[in-house]
Amino acid sequence: MSAPETSMRRVTAINNGTVIDHVPAGKALLVLKMLGLDGKMATPVSMVMNVPSKKMGGKDIIKVEDRELTQHELDRLALIAPNASVAIIRAYTVAEKRVINLGDEVINVVYCTFANCASLGDREPLPHRMKVVSVEPLNLRCHYCGRPQDISELVENLL
Repeated sequence: MSAPETSMRRVTAINNGTVIDHVPAGKALLVLKMLGLDGKMATPVSMVMNVPSKKMGGKDIIKVEDRELTQHELDRLALIAPNASVAIIRAYTVAEKRVINLGDEVINVVYCTFANCASLGDREPLPHRMKVVSVEPLNLRCHYCGRPQDISELVENLL
């Protein structure tokens, strides 16, 4: 690769919006799904996958124009990319950096994938709580029934 190609930007800068960097390689589509960015909105979304990274080997980057992620969306993002960095862009500059914090427990972000879990009962509405057993690889267990959660199934169980 020649020098101009290596320094060339893969995605253009955005005026206002959110940049999600350091998403694990190949996980950008899952992040888009978790954030409800399904292509039916008017907001432009740019994405590059499997970009070389000194820190991670490979990474994905997502740029969402004219939208700033909420804390609830950051909590969802933590399930897929707990080490991602999120920058809020205003007037083409980084206005603030948001922190993703997975913590020891995830509360009211997703509900248990086990259909008979006590947390899904109508009679006693309970907060939806997942214990974080490990971050790498991500391993979650329901606080109530103790069952391990399949991350790909959890994407379908967002609150």
